[in-house]
Parts: sequence; C-alpha cells; structure tokens
Amino acid sequence: MTLFALIAGVLLLAVTAALIVPLMLARKGTSTVASSIDLSLAVLKDQLAELGHDRENGIVDEANYSAAKEELERRALEDATQTLPPPTTTRQRPFIAVTLGLLIPVAVIALYVVLGSPEAFRESKGGEGGSHALTSQQIVAMVERLAERLQENPNDGEGWLMLARSYAVLGKFPEAVAAYGRATTLLPPNAQTLADYADTVAMAQGRSLQGAPEKIVQKALEVDPRNVKALALAGTIAFEKQNYNSAIAQWRKILEVVPEGSSVANSIEGSIRDAENRMAMGASQSPGAMEMTKQEVKPILAQSVSGSVSIDSSLKGQVKLDDVVFIFARAANGPKMPLAILRKKVADLPLEFTLDDSMAMTSNNRLSAYPQVVIGARVSRSGDATPKPGDLEGLSMPVAPGAKGVKFAISTVRQ
Repeated sequence: MTLFALIAGVLLLAVTAALIVPLMLARKGTSTVASSIDLSLAVLKDQLAELGHDRENGIVDEANYSAAKEELERRALEDATQTLPPPTTTRQRPFIAVTLGLLIPVAVIALYVVLGSPEAFRESKGGEGGSHALTSQQIVAMVERLAERLQENPNDGEGWLMLARSYAVLGKFPEAVAAYGRATTLLPPNAQTLADYADTVAMAQGRSLQGAPEKIVQKALEVDPRNVKALALAGTIAFEKQNYNSAIAQWRKILEVVPEGSSVANSIEGSIRDAENRMAMGASQSPGAMEMTKQEVKPILAQSVSGSVSIDSSLKGQVKLDDVVFIFARAANGPKMPLAILRKKVADLPLEFTLDDSMAMTSNNRLSAYPQVVIGARVSRSGDATPKPGDLEGLSMPVAPGAKGVKFAISTVRQ
C-alpha cells in the first residue's frame, strides 16, 4: 500500500463526508479558491507526468522515482488543505461541531482525479484527468491496511492522525478516539487536532461534550487561543451549562478571526443572539418564573419524532446483515436535504429510532422548523448516503414534529 493510495482513500472519504454533512463554507471568495486549486493541480500534474516520463526513459531510478512522487503527493495535499477556507462548525444541541464535516471539502475531489492513478500520467501528459472511482469496500480496505501498517510502525504519529480522521469519517468513533489518543501522544501539540479529538470523543459518548472532551478543548485553547473549532466547542460547553456570558465571550473571539459576513460569522452571530436572549429572559424573571420558562422551552428544544422501522420480508433476501441503513427526516414540503440522520446496520432491523434537532445537518435547517416531516429509511449497498439505483427504501406518511410511534417499512427498490 503506497502513501498515495492511503491519501487518495482518505480524500474520497472526505468527499463522502461532505455529501453526508454539508459544510457551511462562506461563498465569498469561493471562485478565487477554486482557481488557486486548479492552478496548483495543473502544475502538479505536469510535474508528475514529467517524473513518470523520466522513469520510463531511465533518467530516474525506481527508488528516486518513489521518493519524488511521494514528496509531490505530500505537497499536493498540503496545497489543497492550505488553500481552502478554514473549516466551520455546525450547531448541535444546540451548537456542537460535527466531525464528519470538518476534514477536507469537496474541492479536493479534483486532486484525486489528477493523482488518482500513476498510470494515468503515462497515458495522458497534460490532458484531462480521468475518473477513478473507488468502492466503499476498497476505501475501508485502505483504512484497514493503514491500521495494519501502524501495528508494524506504531511510532508514526502522522499515520495515526490519518487513521483517526478516516475512522471518524466512517463513523467508527471509538476506534477514532483510540487513534487520536496515539497521534496526540506522538505529535507536537496542535490545536486543530486536539479540537477534532474532543469532537470525536463527544460523538463517541453520545454527542456529549462533558468530561474528557471539555478537558481536551481546554488543552487546544492553551495551544492556540484563536482556534475557531476549539472556541466553538468551548462556547457550546458553556452554553449547555447555561453559562451564557462565557459562551458569548468564546463565540465573539471567533468573530475576530473569521471573515465578516461569512456564513460562519452569521451562524456565530445567531448563536450569540440566542445566548443573549436566554440571558435576558433569565435576568428579567423571578426564580419561579425562570423555572416555568425552562419547562416551557425544554419541549421545543427536544422536538423529535420517534418510532420503529422494519424491512419487508420480501426484500430480506436482497440484503446483507452488515449493509448500511440510513434513517432520516426531511420536510414533507420543502428541501429534500435531510433534517436529521442516523446510521445503522441491517442487522439492527427492526429497530426503534428517535430523530431530533440535535442531529440537525445545519443550524438553520432543523426538524422543528417544519410543520410536517417525512421519515425515511434506505439500505445503501455502497455505504454512501447519496441515493443510488438498487438501494432499498421506505417512507412514512407525513407527521408533525413531536410525533411518537411512527411505524413504516423498507419495502421498495429505488429505480
């Protein structure tokens, strides 16, 4: 397994993550970023093509070819990640950041197209890059091989970090936590890595930032007091403790870093207004009235739909126990983007589910924002969240947020 194959696998995983959890990237400056990436990729493609040509003509031996190619690939990854805008956070319960949307944005798929196959450069020097799609099984195999390689070389800190991010994208949060633990002991302290580590621990313990995640966030801010993700998580922790002054203070620090008017800034400003409103409400009421208000607000914050889903007996022969099942809510009349989503296995069926606002894909598109929603379930043969022909699926009748006992079955094959 070459370094390139591992990098390509992780890039595709990141693309898949971007499809599942859309990033709230600022639109301002997007075209400039894309142009810069295109230019970097064109230069790298030419360099790799020339390197392959030199090897074929005996100018470069195999050892020097491999070393030079790995260096170019490493530069490509660095260029892609440094050129892209800083990552953003989405709010969950109500502001928790989502790890799956914070790796490498969709733009790096172009990098895979260019670097996807060493043979492609011998076939087309300077021409258009071909598409080299990998199956989810191949991607998982790459991650497993990386894990095996790290057993042989357990002191490879960068390898452990790559493995941690790969596991997080696959939704294997306990494994990701273990890998992050190894990486952070081997590598110099890095605020972004620590913030991602804290977020992953939170996901592994049911999206709770209490305990270990809070301590890791504090370490991240000691390393870099201006790290956006660490500040966002610190604000979330304070908000959940109803320490609104502290939450506002942390989030205002983010506004000093991100571009004014960006989607990140707008989201943070909304969070600050929310905290200010809650603080003002508490200050203007007596303790008894405050307790009543909490009781009134709680059901709104916990708005959910619960029920059970099964698979029709006629389709059981078409699935495997380890096939992925996505259970999601979407607006009955409105955007088709999921408002909340769960990832399970066919082996879990029939199963009971609860979808709520804490599982929102974006802070401004929540289940409770719509008068009626539809609950769906889809068996994905590929493991991808994007619907494909041949997937098995089923939908409930429209229900109102707060509905319980919703029952439906996976009963059709997507055409």
